[in-house]
Amino acid sequence: MSGPDLPYSEPVRLHQVGAGVTRRLEPDAAARARIARALDLASLASFVAEMTLAPAPGGWRLSGRVKASLAQTCGITLDPLPVEIDAPFTIALAEAAEDASDEIVITLDDESPDPIEGGQVDLGQYAVEQLALRLDPFPRKPGAEFVQPPEPTEISPFAVLKQLRPSDDG
Repeated sequence: MSGPDLPYSEPVRLHQVGAGVTRRLEPDAAARARIARALDLASLASFVAEMTLAPAPGGWRLSGRVKASLAQTCGITLDPLPVEIDAPFTIALAEAAEDASDEIVITLDDESPDPIEGGQVDLGQYAVEQLALRLDPFPRKPGAEFVQPPEPTEISPFAVLKQLRPSDDG
């Protein structure tokens, strides 16, 4: 589940969890820059995730809170838009079945647990995922409005050629 293409990775092996493990993840400046690029953020000044992974009936339970100070880019003015995030989360996890097929069926109301592969849970990736889920997909500064430019009078390609044609005067 971890690799060089992930913006932030903090794997925990399930055999190390025991009765539960609590971690505070606070990526350094280089990791925050990778996360900002991956999530298309203008900046990510701070990012903290407090997470607890513990056994639960039928699998594991990952719960915690993500806190971040960041800036998204306004989709209209392209100005930085400051955002503060402080949100709790809970995720059910279960070890992937050995005989599971490659086909996965997901519905909108699917509450099935996330599969654990390779005997480890990447807390860093879950932290980044929870941050991404809290971002506004269409950030807009208050009061910013898109104004449709006027339509050109002649849209045909021949109108452009007509402008390039030399005049009869010269």
